[in-house]
Amino acid sequence: MANLEDVPTTDLFSEVLRRMKCSTKPDKRLILVGPPGSGKGTQSPIIKDEYCLCHLATGDMLRAAVAAKTPLGIKAKEAMEKGELVSDDLVVGIIDDALKKPSCQKGFILDGFPRTVVQAQKLDEMLKNRGVKVDKVLNFAIDDRILEERITGRWIHPSSGRSYHTKFAPPKRMG
Repeated sequence: MANLEDVPTTDLFSEVLRRMKCSTKPDKRLILVGPPGSGKGTQSPIIKDEYCLCHLATGDMLRAAVAAKTPLGIKAKEAMEKGELVSDDLVVGIIDDALKKPSCQKGFILDGFPRTVVQAQKLDEMLKNRGVKVDKVLNFAIDDRILEERITGRWIHPSSGRSYHTKFAPPKRMG
Protein backbone atom coordinates (compact mmCIF):
# COMPACT_ATOMS: atom_id res chain seq x y z
CA MET A 1 0.00 0.00 0.00
CA ALA A 2 1.27 3.47 -0.89
CA ASN A 3 2.29 5.89 1.83
CA LEU A 4 -0.38 8.61 1.68
CA GLU A 5 2.27 11.27 2.23
CA ASP A 6 3.66 10.35 -1.18
CA VAL A 7 0.32 10.61 -3.00
CA PRO A 8 -0.37 13.99 -4.63
CA THR A 9 -3.17 15.93 -2.92
CA THR A 10 -5.18 16.17 -6.15
CA ASP A 11 -5.12 12.38 -6.45
CA LEU A 12 -6.29 11.99 -2.85
CA PHE A 13 -9.17 14.41 -3.34
CA SER A 14 -10.13 12.78 -6.61
CA GLU A 15 -10.33 9.42 -4.86
CA VAL A 16 -12.37 10.87 -1.97
CA LEU A 17 -14.80 12.43 -4.47
CA ARG A 18 -15.05 9.16 -6.38
CA ARG A 19 -15.81 7.26 -3.18
CA MET A 20 -18.44 9.82 -2.15
CA LYS A 21 -20.12 9.45 -5.55
CA CYS A 22 -19.95 5.67 -5.27
CA SER A 23 -21.53 5.68 -1.81
CA THR A 24 -24.81 6.84 -3.38
CA LYS A 25 -24.86 4.14 -6.05
CA PRO A 26 -26.92 0.99 -5.56
CA ASP A 27 -25.16 -2.35 -5.28
CA LYS A 28 -25.24 -4.31 -8.55
CA ARG A 29 -24.11 -7.75 -9.58
CA LEU A 30 -24.13 -8.15 -13.35
CA ILE A 31 -23.17 -10.88 -15.77
CA LEU A 32 -22.35 -10.06 -19.39
CA VAL A 33 -22.79 -12.91 -21.84
CA GLY A 34 -22.23 -13.04 -25.57
CA PRO A 35 -19.72 -14.20 -28.12
CA PRO A 36 -16.21 -12.76 -28.36
CA GLY A 37 -16.40 -9.47 -30.23
CA SER A 38 -19.97 -8.69 -29.15
CA GLY A 39 -18.91 -5.67 -27.08
CA LYS A 40 -18.71 -7.01 -23.54
CA GLY A 41 -15.15 -5.78 -23.07
CA THR A 42 -16.02 -2.39 -24.54
CA GLN A 43 -19.10 -1.83 -22.40
CA SER A 44 -17.68 -3.23 -19.14
CA PRO A 45 -15.45 -0.22 -18.29
CA ILE A 46 -18.33 2.18 -18.97
CA ILE A 47 -20.71 0.26 -16.69
CA LYS A 48 -17.93 -0.25 -14.12
CA ASP A 49 -17.21 3.48 -13.86
CA GLU A 50 -20.86 4.53 -13.85
CA TYR A 51 -21.89 2.15 -11.06
CA CYS A 52 -18.56 1.83 -9.15
CA LEU A 53 -18.34 -1.92 -9.75
CA CYS A 54 -15.33 -4.17 -10.16
CA HIS A 55 -14.85 -5.86 -13.53
CA LEU A 56 -14.09 -9.56 -13.21
CA ALA A 57 -12.81 -11.14 -16.43
CA THR A 58 -12.04 -14.71 -15.44
CA GLY A 59 -9.25 -15.20 -17.99
CA ASP A 60 -7.41 -12.13 -16.70
CA MET A 61 -8.06 -13.22 -13.11
CA LEU A 62 -6.63 -16.69 -13.74
CA ARG A 63 -3.48 -15.24 -15.34
CA ALA A 64 -3.08 -12.80 -12.42
CA ALA A 65 -3.54 -15.58 -9.82
CA VAL A 66 -0.94 -17.71 -11.60
CA ALA A 67 1.49 -14.78 -11.81
CA ALA A 68 0.95 -13.91 -8.13
CA LYS A 69 1.45 -17.57 -7.19
CA THR A 70 -1.64 -17.61 -4.99
CA PRO A 71 -2.74 -21.04 -3.75
CA LEU A 72 -5.55 -21.07 -6.32
CA GLY A 73 -3.18 -19.74 -8.98
CA ILE A 74 -0.74 -22.59 -8.34
CA LYS A 75 -3.56 -25.13 -8.77
CA ALA A 76 -4.72 -23.37 -11.94
CA LYS A 77 -1.17 -23.41 -13.35
CA GLU A 78 -0.88 -27.15 -12.70
CA ALA A 79 -4.09 -27.77 -14.66
CA MET A 80 -3.02 -25.50 -17.52
CA GLU A 81 0.42 -27.09 -17.78
CA LYS A 82 -1.27 -30.48 -18.14
CA GLY A 83 -3.42 -29.07 -20.94
CA GLU A 84 -6.54 -29.45 -18.79
CA LEU A 85 -9.32 -26.97 -18.26
CA VAL A 86 -9.24 -25.14 -14.96
CA SER A 87 -12.03 -26.61 -12.80
CA ASP A 88 -15.23 -24.68 -12.22
CA ASP A 89 -14.62 -24.85 -8.46
CA LEU A 90 -11.21 -23.23 -8.91
CA VAL A 91 -12.60 -20.41 -11.07
CA VAL A 92 -15.44 -19.78 -8.61
CA GLY A 93 -12.84 -19.74 -5.82
CA ILE A 94 -10.83 -17.08 -7.66
CA ILE A 95 -14.01 -15.03 -8.14
CA ASP A 96 -14.85 -15.46 -4.44
CA ASP A 97 -11.37 -14.19 -3.50
CA ALA A 98 -11.74 -11.19 -5.83
CA LEU A 99 -15.07 -10.23 -4.27
CA LYS A 100 -13.29 -9.63 -0.96
CA LYS A 101 -11.45 -6.64 -2.43
CA PRO A 102 -12.67 -3.13 -1.55
CA SER A 103 -13.13 -2.35 -5.25
CA CYS A 104 -15.93 -4.96 -5.34
CA GLN A 105 -17.81 -3.45 -2.39
CA LYS A 106 -20.61 -2.04 -4.58
CA GLY A 107 -20.82 -5.17 -6.74
CA PHE A 108 -19.31 -6.62 -9.86
CA ILE A 109 -19.49 -7.25 -13.57
CA LEU A 110 -18.65 -10.81 -14.59
CA ASP A 111 -17.39 -10.97 -18.16
CA GLY A 112 -17.20 -14.40 -19.79
CA PHE A 113 -18.37 -16.43 -16.80
CA PRO A 114 -20.45 -18.48 -16.32
CA ARG A 115 -20.47 -20.28 -19.66
CA THR A 116 -22.34 -23.42 -18.61
CA VAL A 117 -25.31 -24.30 -16.41
CA VAL A 118 -23.00 -26.05 -13.94
CA GLN A 119 -20.81 -22.94 -13.68
CA ALA A 120 -23.92 -20.81 -13.11
CA GLN A 121 -25.08 -23.16 -10.35
CA LYS A 122 -21.68 -23.04 -8.64
CA LEU A 123 -21.62 -19.25 -8.91
CA ASP A 124 -25.15 -19.01 -7.46
CA GLU A 125 -24.13 -21.25 -4.57
CA MET A 126 -21.06 -19.14 -3.80
CA LEU A 127 -23.08 -15.91 -3.97
CA LYS A 128 -25.81 -17.42 -1.77
CA ASN A 129 -23.14 -18.15 0.86
CA ARG A 130 -22.28 -14.42 0.72
CA GLY A 131 -25.97 -13.50 1.05
CA VAL A 132 -26.26 -11.95 -2.42
CA LYS A 133 -27.49 -12.89 -5.87
CA VAL A 134 -27.03 -11.81 -9.47
CA ASP A 135 -29.19 -8.79 -10.28
CA LYS A 136 -29.06 -8.82 -14.07
CA VAL A 137 -27.69 -10.86 -16.96
CA LEU A 138 -27.08 -8.83 -20.10
CA ASN A 139 -27.01 -10.85 -23.31
CA PHE A 140 -25.00 -9.20 -26.07
CA ALA A 141 -26.74 -10.45 -29.20
CA ILE A 142 -25.07 -9.44 -32.45
CA ASP A 143 -25.41 -10.23 -36.13
CA ASP A 144 -22.87 -12.81 -37.34
CA ARG A 145 -21.61 -10.55 -40.16
CA ILE A 146 -20.78 -7.75 -37.72
CA LEU A 147 -19.18 -10.23 -35.34
CA GLU A 148 -16.99 -11.62 -38.12
CA GLU A 149 -15.82 -8.12 -39.10
CA ARG A 150 -14.97 -7.31 -35.48
CA ILE A 151 -13.08 -10.54 -34.83
CA THR A 152 -11.10 -10.76 -38.07
CA GLY A 153 -9.89 -7.16 -37.72
CA ARG A 154 -8.54 -7.57 -34.18
CA TRP A 155 -4.83 -7.14 -33.54
CA ILE A 156 -3.03 -7.53 -30.24
CA HIS A 157 0.32 -5.86 -29.58
CA PRO A 158 2.33 -8.77 -28.10
CA SER A 159 4.59 -6.85 -25.72
CA SER A 160 1.99 -4.45 -24.28
CA GLY A 161 -1.20 -6.48 -24.64
CA ARG A 162 -3.01 -3.47 -26.13
CA SER A 163 -5.71 -4.35 -28.62
CA TYR A 164 -6.30 -2.67 -31.95
CA HIS A 165 -8.68 -3.11 -34.85
CA THR A 166 -7.78 -2.57 -38.48
CA LYS A 167 -10.96 -0.52 -39.08
CA PHE A 168 -12.27 0.76 -35.73
CA ALA A 169 -9.10 1.39 -33.71
CA PRO A 170 -5.97 1.09 -35.89
CA PRO A 171 -2.51 1.61 -34.40
CA LYS A 172 -0.90 5.00 -35.01
CA ARG A 173 1.79 3.27 -37.02
CA MET A 174 2.24 -0.24 -38.31
CA GLY A 175 4.91 -2.57 -37.01
